Amino acid sequence: MLEMTRDAFEELVAEALDTIPPELTRVMDNVAVFVEDEPDPSDPELLGLYEGTPLTERGEWYAGVLPDRISIYMGPTLRYCETRDDVVHEVAVTVVHEIAHHFGIDDERLHELGWG
Repeated sequence: MLEMTRDAFEELVAEALDTIPPELTRVMDNVAVFVEDEPDPSDPELLGLYEGTPLTERGEWYAGVLPDRISIYMGPTLRYCETRDDVVHEVAVTVVHEIAHHFGIDDERLHELGWG
């Protein structure tokens, strides 16, 4: 398994977030991004997870709710990747993938676009 400090991994996530175009970050609403060590044991290879209500499904009822949550999982990412460059790439893909879910884009469409 590739080794990397938590701080270094969190920095890669922050750098990936910085690549999101400003016109998209301006419309992201009520969402928080976290780095977690491991996903649920039922899906140990999961690299990232979006939990919440996509922007496309929010209506007038959407008020006073906890933020959507994007989790980026360090353990599976480091086990999946062979080099630091692989980690940089995989973190960037995972961050974009999970943010796309916030915008209501499903896995099938993400795979078609090359972000699967």
